[in-house]
Amino acid sequence: MASRHFYIQLIVRVILITLTALALAFAISKMWYFTLAFSVIFLVSQVYALIIFINRTNRKIAYFFDAIRNEDFTLRFPERVAIKSFKELNQSLNRVNGLIQEVHLQLQIREQYYQEILKQASIGIMTYNEKGHILFSNPTMEKLLDYSPLNHIKQLAQVDENLFKIFETFEPFERKQFQLTNEREQIHLAIKSTPFTLDGKSLLLVVIQDIHKELDEKETESWVRLIRVLTHEIMNTITPIASISDSIIKYYRNNGKITPMEELEEHQIKNTLKGLEVIKEQGGNLMDFVQSYRSLLHVPEPNRTIVQGKALLGKIDVLMSARLHEGETDFQVLCDPEDLELFIDEKQIVQVLINLGKNALQSVGDTKNGKVQMVAGMDRNGKKYIEIRDNGPGIQPEVLEEIFVPFFTTKSEGTGIGLSLSKRVMQLHGGGIQVHSVPDQETVFRLTFA
Repeated sequence: MASRHFYIQLIVRVILITLTALALAFAISKMWYFTLAFSVIFLVSQVYALIIFINRTNRKIAYFFDAIRNEDFTLRFPERVAIKSFKELNQSLNRVNGLIQEVHLQLQIREQYYQEILKQASIGIMTYNEKGHILFSNPTMEKLLDYSPLNHIKQLAQVDENLFKIFETFEPFERKQFQLTNEREQIHLAIKSTPFTLDGKSLLLVVIQDIHKELDEKETESWVRLIRVLTHEIMNTITPIASISDSIIKYYRNNGKITPMEELEEHQIKNTLKGLEVIKEQGGNLMDFVQSYRSLLHVPEPNRTIVQGKALLGKIDVLMSARLHEGETDFQVLCDPEDLELFIDEKQIVQVLINLGKNALQSVGDTKNGKVQMVAGMDRNGKKYIEIRDNGPGIQPEVLEEIFVPFFTTKSEGTGIGLSLSKRVMQLHGGGIQVHSVPDQETVFRLTFA
């Protein structure tokens, strides 16, 4: 309505100016000086009135937008004016101003709500720009780092020089772990970064969490699993030794007295010999078990060099081909990109890949159209990896959590330290090993490299 009245008035004023201009032209042609003077005065007054009319409307709208930009919602336009178009315009501007004010208040309430959530969060949250200026850090962040207030990442050098270097060179989507020692305690921090853009400026959101408790729980859980497996293996070895030893003792001792040699029968001596052979065998198994445990604890530091991924997989392809039964299993290797380079201890990684490849081939041994793939590549974050995939029966969910526990195995043969050694080798390389399995569909072991 306001715009319609405005246009009507504007059209009327333009028509009046046009008619006045025509009258002025007619007076000039007829040499009517009085009419000419009157037409000039009337034309000037109409143009001046039009300019005032438009400027008044423009100034009012400009005031309105300036007030909105400055978040000043107290501006009110008078609604009791003689000109109806101005009255309706003022009413519309006041109504829009009220709606914007309501939305602004809702946004403020929501922002305060989110700010309170961030303040109460149990993880540290920080955002900083490309110049290192910290735009936001919640109280948990300042508590974890034992520093307040945080205004620039250079302040982190006063907390720990190595921590500052992490923040200074942090890349988007990067994950780090850092052990921070202060006067009060030692904490283990998990640090993750996420990039985002705000008002056209690139910012980095960093989330920090103290995982010391979680690591303690994981360590305790790992010890419990290891002790359970060790106990099981040792008891399996010791039980027959104890039973056979007890039987042999009964041959040579009766009612607390040593049995004379002449009273011993031939079958007792033969059983004694068999029992000693079993004890020797079990003792050897126990020694092998202990040796396996020692080999797990004494994995040497990697002697790393740059290795071509394609050449590495080609070597594995040759080694695995000897284990294939013609026509039964399909084994493939793929390196993408072909010029992929890995900074690794080649001997250690070859042993890991052979172990995982051998396991995959065994798993698809009874699978029709069994297929094993070994793929080397690079993900979207630039992380290099090698995956070993097979379409065998897979790993049951309840077993997945146990497969990296030393000496745990579901096979009738083997020591159960292959995967544990593989995991240890990958940890020494600064990487990791993960497994994903869908029974009867797919199993994937993924080696990731730093």
